Amino acid sequence: MSTKLPLDEISLVFARVNGMLLSEESVEHAVALLAQAAKSTVPGAIGAGVSLISSAGRKESAGSTDEVVREADDLQYTIGEGPCLSAWASRTVVNVNDVRSDPRWPNWSAALAGLPIRSVLSTPLQHQETVVGAMKVYSSSEHAFTLETARLLSMFAGPAATLLAHVQTKDLPVKLSESMSSAMGQRDMINLAKGVLMAQHGVDDRAATRHLIQVAQTEGGTMRGAAKRIIDGGHEQGGNPL
Repeated sequence: MSTKLPLDEISLVFARVNGMLLSEESVEHAVALLAQAAKSTVPGAIGAGVSLISSAGRKESAGSTDEVVREADDLQYTIGEGPCLSAWASRTVVNVNDVRSDPRWPNWSAALAGLPIRSVLSTPLQHQETVVGAMKVYSSSEHAFTLETARLLSMFAGPAATLLAHVQTKDLPVKLSESMSSAMGQRDMINLAKGVLMAQHGVDDRAATRHLIQVAQTEGGTMRGAAKRIIDGGHEQGGNPL
């Protein structure tokens, strides 16, 4: 499948996005618009996300096109690893051909077991000398993204970073949207479940995270679902987490 997209079509995409952003007063709406534009622009993408990340590596705002993208992104920030964070930290494009066999982020990859994601492409959002975040697209197929796709996403990310930097100056501090509140709620749920495991078994945070991932894999669900069951007391906690 060809991934070529004419430059005039890319220009039209940005003309539309730029026109929308110029009338926006919130960063959260801006990243949501850009995420939708990225999904529409990149061939093979089933969803896309745009995240603003602080200098300390903490997510400040995020926009996602789908619930699957939102959960995959939130797992990166909760676990502390993943292609989005790596693209931001390394200032380079990160391409994952198959999350099930890629060894770079074992905890994050394992936590995706219940989600229909196989390929990921992430690129940093760099404005002047500052990397303000990352943009990523997901696919349900292996080897979905190519060097041509990576070049396309990078071409998209440059102007996107400039637009976001412009909108950010109009909306500081960033207001919490419903999606952000939901993301924070999921993070808190996972952290609470880990706290339950740590208290019950006397283990550290890393071991509790591994056990939570194992619960999700065993039950064929997601980290969020496993965390909820642990908190609600619906999962039998036999034995110590590994």
